Amino acid sequence: MWVLALLALFPLALAQEGYAWIVVLGAAQYGGRPSPALERRLEAALALYRKGLAPRIAVAGGKAPGDRFSEGEVGCRYLLAHGVARERLLCETESQSTYENLLFLKPHLRGRLLLVTDAPHLPRALFLARALGLKAEGHGVPGAYPMGYWLREALYRLWLYLGLRPLPKGQGLLPAQALPPIPWPGVPGSPDTPGGGPGTGRGRGPFPAWPAQSPPEGA
Repeated sequence: MWVLALLALFPLALAQEGYAWIVVLGAAQYGGRPSPALERRLEAALALYRKGLAPRIAVAGGKAPGDRFSEGEVGCRYLLAHGVARERLLCETESQSTYENLLFLKPHLRGRLLLVTDAPHLPRALFLARALGLKAEGHGVPGAYPMGYWLREALYRLWLYLGLRPLPKGQGLLPAQALPPIPWPGVPGSPDTPGGGPGTGRGRGPFPAWPAQSPPEGA
């Protein structure tokens, strides 16, 4: 009987152990502001962090061609603005794919990881994390994702199951303490700027307007 009792307590012990890191996988940013996809991931990570599931958050993602800011630094800025201390953040700033998100973070992460990304993207992210030897579990962000997104991810996973692997392109890591200034109202260390004029998006600062429809993220 006592053996059954210990087995019943085992999952509880794992839950109490928690995670060492919450890892937010990259999604687009627009002029220093998170895209809707990235903001959903960041908000999910914040909720998990505030519940005490992990003491630190890593944010991954580089720049698209022509961008001034990387997804990693914009994500860290967002978390800073929402009360996460700088010493609790790690910002990866050069990766160009999910594989690189994880590969470039790997040397700096220890212990159990909780990956945060879109629900359709999560199975592939977990496959890649475990292939890299990371102790990863996942939190899929819910949403009304188009069927094409689910299909694309299924095809990507088939590619991986066939033994094909993406190749890394570059590597970069930026401590939160070294984040350069971003002209984003309300962010510590950034000058407030009036909004509402031409080219200022929704009147919240000098940002481009949201795209009419954001494409699925997480390639």
